[in-house]
Amino acid sequence: MTDENDNCSTGIQATYQDEVTPGACEGSFVITRTWSLVDNCNNAAEDQVQIITVSDNTAPTFTAPASIEIFTDADCNYDASIAITGDVTDENDNCSTGIQATYQDEVTPGACEGSFVITRTWSLVDNCNNAAADQVQTITVTDNTAPTFTAPASIEIFTDADCNYDASIAITGDVTDENDNCSTGIQATYQDEVTPGACEGSFVITRTWSLVDNCNNAAQDQVQTITVTDNTAPTFTAPASIEIFTDADCNYDASIAMTGDVTDENDNCSTGIQATYQDEVTPGACEGSFVITRTWSLVDNCNNAAQDQVQTITVTDNTAPTFTAPASIEIFTAADCGYDISVGSTGDVTDENDNCSTGIQATYQDEVTPGACEGSFVITRTWSLVDNCNNTAADQVQIITVSDNTAPTFTAPVSIEIFTDADCNYDISVGSTGDVTDENDNCSTGIQATYVDSEPTPGTCEGSFVITRTWSLVDNCNNAAEDQVQTITITDNTAPELVTELNRNISVTCDNIPEVPQLNFQDNCSAEVTVAFNESSTNSGNASNYVITRNWTVTDGCNNEATITQSINVTVSDVTANDAALCITEDFDLDLFTLLNGVNDTSGTWTVVEGNATINGSLFNPTTLLDGNGSYTDSQLGVYTFRYESSQNSTCPTEVEVSITINDECVVLPCGAEDVIISKAVTPNGDNINDFFGVTGVESCGFVIELQIFNRWGAKIYENFNYQNDWYGTSSKSSFGNSNTVPTGTYYYIINLKNSGLKPFAGPIYVGTK
Repeated sequence: MTDENDNCSTGIQATYQDEVTPGACEGSFVITRTWSLVDNCNNAAEDQVQIITVSDNTAPTFTAPASIEIFTDADCNYDASIAITGDVTDENDNCSTGIQATYQDEVTPGACEGSFVITRTWSLVDNCNNAAADQVQTITVTDNTAPTFTAPASIEIFTDADCNYDASIAITGDVTDENDNCSTGIQATYQDEVTPGACEGSFVITRTWSLVDNCNNAAQDQVQTITVTDNTAPTFTAPASIEIFTDADCNYDASIAMTGDVTDENDNCSTGIQATYQDEVTPGACEGSFVITRTWSLVDNCNNAAQDQVQTITVTDNTAPTFTAPASIEIFTAADCGYDISVGSTGDVTDENDNCSTGIQATYQDEVTPGACEGSFVITRTWSLVDNCNNTAADQVQIITVSDNTAPTFTAPVSIEIFTDADCNYDISVGSTGDVTDENDNCSTGIQATYVDSEPTPGTCEGSFVITRTWSLVDNCNNAAEDQVQTITITDNTAPELVTELNRNISVTCDNIPEVPQLNFQDNCSAEVTVAFNESSTNSGNASNYVITRNWTVTDGCNNEATITQSINVTVSDVTANDAALCITEDFDLDLFTLLNGVNDTSGTWTVVEGNATINGSLFNPTTLLDGNGSYTDSQLGVYTFRYESSQNSTCPTEVEVSITINDECVVLPCGAEDVIISKAVTPNGDNINDFFGVTGVESCGFVIELQIFNRWGAKIYENFNYQNDWYGTSSKSSFGNSNTVPTGTYYYIINLKNSGLKPFAGPIYVGTK
């Protein structure tokens, strides 16, 4: 209270008393505050009451359980209780205690039977009706139980009269107990694999049954074996009973050619079956007559047997002569278009018979008319038979048809590869690819092979194609040779060409090496070519002349490759050396630079290459080779080599060697060039004569023989810097045929006798290896 006032008293203050009562919910209260004011004279104002309402407006908090997937059981039921799916355990409020979250479920069907989606909405309200924001938990109910079923039992079924069989499920059995915890109306399906059985008409069907429920849970496949068997006996008709007649010798012919054969063997499944028979012969009513009881039998390939049938053959002797002309026949021309119409080829009468006459023979007359094409004819052969009493049998006619059934022959040109020209064109005329020149037929003349070309098939690159040429040949009787195929492969084998002028071989000094030129190339077929450039150098960093080799490798789309090479011969240094000879006792400093010509740069380094000598910069004193007593041994005499190197310019370095021969008061070594003996020929044939190349005559001088052998083209084939007189015509650089000996011929040697002071020896050597 801030407006206390009194007519007399000053500084007075109101006071209050609170009475607190609980509100409607936890955390809410009603405070009744009574205010009082008394002045300094105890005059009291009327009390005033203030009502203070304390409310809880803070919402509680909680966390819904995580979304979860649960599964149906064997009865397609599921348990979505909070014990399975999770409960809220962290309900919290600033005032209210003991509050519990609650939920509402909304269930919607899933993608297949037995699957659902439960949307569980969790809510929490405190005792003062402050509500937390709802939270959603998704519970996915899934069916992961595979269905069950029982495949039909394995079964044997039988083929019908047409060798067909019915393997439908109506005959072989169906699955009737498909079952799933959730899915309804599911049906098992099957796949058949058919393999032939042990005989015609029998099979084994492996039927694999499968079952998948509506949620794609698959049962284990089950196999039913269906055996298809042929149990139908074959059928046939035995030849009709027949009467046959004895011949002039009272013999008879009861072969099936005369009495009849079974021609209608039939089976529902087996093919190629043949009836067989057994004969039982009993005498007839009179001499010369017989009754043959012929029992016919037939069994198919599956051992099903038809009922036996009996043919009765009555053999009778009659008086009239009989004969049977050979059946009409077709014969064929031979390789030379000739034909054989002798009775040995066309058939003869073999059953001439008469009750009295013996030795009678049927005769014939031929009438020949041309056929429809070259080499074909029709021969009408009329057979006649007369007995000795001029009783004549009715003439019988045999038609002999002579046909040409021999196909002509030819040889198609071999498959060929031809190449495009400079304009990427090609010529596939027979003049270029080959023609048939050996058409031949036994009868027809003038026949010619023809061909048909396929459309060109593009090859693997521009300018390449494949044409399939099919050659055919038919003779005048329409006998066709088997077609022959010639493959014509069109290839671009022309490498790209350089169209820029290029000096291929040049010589320059090391300070005048030209830049790499820009070259242009073109190809006959490929629009684009690939150019690869590389450069190599024999420059080893010393002062030797070297060669720079520049290679441009250009490749077209067909991998035809050309390499353009430019060789640049680089001259490095024109410094020359003058060798010297000194006596070991000469005591003076020799400046090695005085032995060189053309040296402009003296900032390089001198080193000792050969010999145990010491130098001071460019100064050499022979007496430094003597021992402390001024003595020496023979080993200190000989050639000492010194090298000067300067590499101020890496492309133009200087390197030169100078040799100084140290002698004993200038005395010449005891071995000279006239003492050296060198072989003139090597014939390694094992006769111990000239088997090896020899360098002899100076063995006592202790020289080391350095040998090199070259062929007539200058290629080095052998090298040995400590040669021991053991070369017999071998090559250390390459192989010749199946051995490593060189061919017979003339070769060339270079021999250096190291430490001899002699110039190298060179000359020809004949090698005979055969």
